[in-house]
Amino acid sequence: MTIKFGTDGWRAVIAETFTFENLRIVSQAMADYLLEAHINEPNLSIVIGFDTRFLSDRFAAEVARVMAANGITAYLARADAPTPAISYNIVHKKAVGGVMITASHNPPRYNGFKVKAAYGGAASKLQINAIERKLSSIHERIGANLMDFQKAQEQGLIEK
Repeated sequence: MTIKFGTDGWRAVIAETFTFENLRIVSQAMADYLLEAHINEPNLSIVIGFDTRFLSDRFAAEVARVMAANGITAYLARADAPTPAISYNIVHKKAVGGVMITASHNPPRYNGFKVKAAYGGAASKLQINAIERKLSSIHERIGANLMDFQKAQEQGLIEK
């Protein structure tokens, strides 16, 4: 199944293309991009938020697990939040970016992975394209890195 990015990231129908497996792959692509783009920067972090759509909280936790498995600290929202709140926290936490699990204006059967830049706004087309290019290498290596949620919290890699 092809994962194709559009404006601000990736959106798809829940349980058709927007699945936990595909979300892990997209999350790994973003982690790979961040690690490459910030190769000489220690202690990378991102902010992860979610809206009220079906399973958005679980999808956000899965993104956090992938980031933690790659050594990127994930600041995970404790509850559903509007996108501007996540943008604010990206800047406030001095994170290298963020992810908002939302399909915005799309119908309820959709969900999405919205990529946010370090300044809190939408990622640039160059950043989106770079993340999208990483997808094929993840398929070749058989999936994403994944860490147990509780273990990641204990190690300080996921904070709520």
